[in-house]
Amino acid sequence: MKKALLLLCLIVASNSFAQVRMQGVVKDSIGTPLELANVIAINQETNALESYAVTNDKGKYVLSLGKNGKYKLQVSYIGYKTFEEIISTTDVNITKDFKLVPDNSLDAVELTYEMPVTIKGDTLIYNADSFKNGSERKLEDLIEKMPGMEINEDGQIEVEGKVVNKLMVEGKDFFDGDTKLATKNIPSNAVDKVQVLRNYAEVGQLRSVTNNQDNVAINIKLKEGKKNFWFGDVTAGAGTAPSPNDELYLVQPKLFYYSPKYSINFIGDMNNIGEVALTNRDLRGFGGGFRLPSRTSGTNINLGDNGLGGLTNIANAQEVITKLGSANFSYSPNEALDLSGFLIYNSSRLRTREDNFIDYIEFEDDPDTPIDESEGTPPDEETVSTGREATNQFIAKLSASYKPNVNNQLDYDILARTSDDEERQNLFSSVVGNTDQLNQVNPYSINQNLNYYYTLDENNIFALEAQHLLKDEDPFYNALLVNSTDPNTTDAFDTTAASLGLDLEQSLYDINQDRRVKSNQLDAKLDYYNILNAKSNINLTLGTIFSNQNFNSNIFQFLDNGARLDPTPTITDSDGQLLAATNDDVEYRFSDVYLGVHYRFKTGKFTFTPGVSFHAYSNQNTQNGETFKDNFFDVLPDFEMRIQFKKSESLQFNYNLSNTFTDVTNIAEGLVLNNFNNIQFGNPELVNALSHNFRLFYSSFNLFNYTNVFAGLNYSRNEDQIRSFTNFENVIRTSTFFNSQFADENGTLFGRVQRTFGKFRASLRTNFSYSKLNQFIQGQQSLNESFSQNYTPEIRTNFREAPNVRLRYGYTVTNNDQGSNSTKFITRSPSVEFDAYIWDAVTFVTDFAYTEQENDGQTQAFRTWNASLRYRKGRDAKWEYSLRATNILDIDSNISNGAGNISVFSSETFIQPRFITFRFTYTL
Repeated sequence: MKKALLLLCLIVASNSFAQVRMQGVVKDSIGTPLELANVIAINQETNALESYAVTNDKGKYVLSLGKNGKYKLQVSYIGYKTFEEIISTTDVNITKDFKLVPDNSLDAVELTYEMPVTIKGDTLIYNADSFKNGSERKLEDLIEKMPGMEINEDGQIEVEGKVVNKLMVEGKDFFDGDTKLATKNIPSNAVDKVQVLRNYAEVGQLRSVTNNQDNVAINIKLKEGKKNFWFGDVTAGAGTAPSPNDELYLVQPKLFYYSPKYSINFIGDMNNIGEVALTNRDLRGFGGGFRLPSRTSGTNINLGDNGLGGLTNIANAQEVITKLGSANFSYSPNEALDLSGFLIYNSSRLRTREDNFIDYIEFEDDPDTPIDESEGTPPDEETVSTGREATNQFIAKLSASYKPNVNNQLDYDILARTSDDEERQNLFSSVVGNTDQLNQVNPYSINQNLNYYYTLDENNIFALEAQHLLKDEDPFYNALLVNSTDPNTTDAFDTTAASLGLDLEQSLYDINQDRRVKSNQLDAKLDYYNILNAKSNINLTLGTIFSNQNFNSNIFQFLDNGARLDPTPTITDSDGQLLAATNDDVEYRFSDVYLGVHYRFKTGKFTFTPGVSFHAYSNQNTQNGETFKDNFFDVLPDFEMRIQFKKSESLQFNYNLSNTFTDVTNIAEGLVLNNFNNIQFGNPELVNALSHNFRLFYSSFNLFNYTNVFAGLNYSRNEDQIRSFTNFENVIRTSTFFNSQFADENGTLFGRVQRTFGKFRASLRTNFSYSKLNQFIQGQQSLNESFSQNYTPEIRTNFREAPNVRLRYGYTVTNNDQGSNSTKFITRSPSVEFDAYIWDAVTFVTDFAYTEQENDGQTQAFRTWNASLRYRKGRDAKWEYSLRATNILDIDSNISNGAGNISVFSSETFIQPRFITFRFTYTL
């Protein structure tokens, strides 16, 4: 890797010495510098774009040209005649100014090449062809090459550090709520422009009265030949894998149709090689573009998630079989009405294995108590977990938007989802022994959204937003644990089994739990905007949140003879009351009625938005014949300040005080099995947590020198945070919850600097994070502090004719202080990606990564290497043939080390073996 970095540095240096620097100033006819004028240089010998520049606020431009060449210069600016001139270079730098004159005629010089990047107001426009070299296949390949944009580790698009949640094609929503389906499936050869819509407002009527600085959307403009025609591709393939894996197969149809009136998209995928557009976790988090009306009110209520929390990342599975069928449509029967929606069905089958070594932190003895707390320290534990997961997920969304005129807009959305999930796991523990576990759940939810926007006149705007959620979850859990009936033998689970009230005379502990959680929530608000003048407005908000949750659970045991036992536990709560194995009809009601006032005004480069909201809260839960109430009034301030230094440079500061309320599972008093070694019971007297949240964010995109910079600082201080009180019996924990009197803190500092030097782009990303939380184990308070720092330098090329390479080096240091225990983890991860398009027919792509982890002087490492070779007869050929190999080194597993709140762990996750597949693709 060091040799590769040195070689690339030499290439960069030699390339810079072979260049001639041309610079100057572009002015208008009276000598005023023109900002954002375009200057391009076209190589007369190759007729290719050699260099381009955009003038800064002083009108200055800089071009890098080859020595001893002849170039056509074109200088353009909106409203002015385009200037053309042929120049010749030697080995001497050139200084040349240009003067443009107004253009009052319809005739203009036709630009031979479009600028790669242009700015129009808040919109960045990337010309796709400027970033293509022939090796691209999908939209994500293009975006990775565009300055200021990247695909993050989760597969989402990031622009200047902000995640893009909305992607459109020709102005029409494309699977609203996620960008991965677009980036991994839209063909790159269909893309003409990528428009980045900064400060994006979903509703045009509210654009001038709301702050949209954090909203970024992307619109894909298609090439002319792709409109009113079906386009896309169909891929099929087969391959081999080491025994005992099955023969490999892959079928991926991807079809698209766009016209001014309607659009239809279909994406299908069926394979057993682990290539998926959306993982199970992606689908569970697929929001469909829904946003809570109360998101800025200062109130956060958690309805919880009772699905399968252990759904495996595809990359961490030994075997993956997936089926995906999805369709997206839009239809505009007239200019006032737009209809759209999508359907997604996903089925997956996974086989997994993971080996862990867990070192629990040592508990200190409190000399002021009669017991020795250090004796409760769990023993070190080794586990081997093998499992199979099966899930079938279905998501459907329908949207309608009615705009009869510029003063009225009515929107309605409905999103429905259901799934059938099952996870079977065999866990061998060096402490507990062998355990078979089964998790099943068949949840469904229906989310509806209704918005109405009405402009009374130029100074008065009304906005009504309402959202309703209905959710039903029914998780079932079963565990089979070994049990010796020999009275002289004590198993690790025996003490816990006795506390749960189980029958200890059985050959197996057959433990079961049924749960049912029903959630019903209405979130609505009415906004009134009064525009005082061109620089200020007042916003009044009247809103409410009504939430109702019902919770039932039941723990029971099947005996050897098939009979059912409903146990009577001997575990007590903090008041000494016996806890039940059953939660019957626990009802949790929450309401918040609030009034918000915000005043927004501009002065020079500054925009200020101070605000305050007044809340009347009602918090009530009923269980075991008792009702617990907490009604109170609260005032929550918030503040935003924005400094707009230039059109593409800004600094933003936010502060808000917020209340966070828990869900019903933390309130239910009876016992709940998260799994056999993690038992909890709730606290009906829990109250809200209070958070002070600070955010500072800076962003700059300079087209003059193609420098993109963003940096952010987030800090939160949490008071009365809901924390767990945990006791251990061996490695089996029992926890309850309470409002901690100790404040927790979290802070993150992150940023990236990226700059383009001709055909080279360099960047440095950093991230620093700090957290302080208070935990309570074996009756003792313990402070857990973590500090992590990450540095990721990267350099990549963007040649149109020559091969391209990307070199990246990741360096992460994580320090954890867990009471009296301290750990330090160091991760080094260099990687290289290479792609070449040669003979106008062959594409070779390969990537290699090396990951090394160090802990306490011990080092572990693993390597991954993938490659593909593709052939198509010309860029516009219909057929393509490819040979792909993944995990070429055929490694068995990945290694990871880390620290939780109460333990330090080393994990080995087994992955898919070497796969080699042959594929053919037909392009429509």
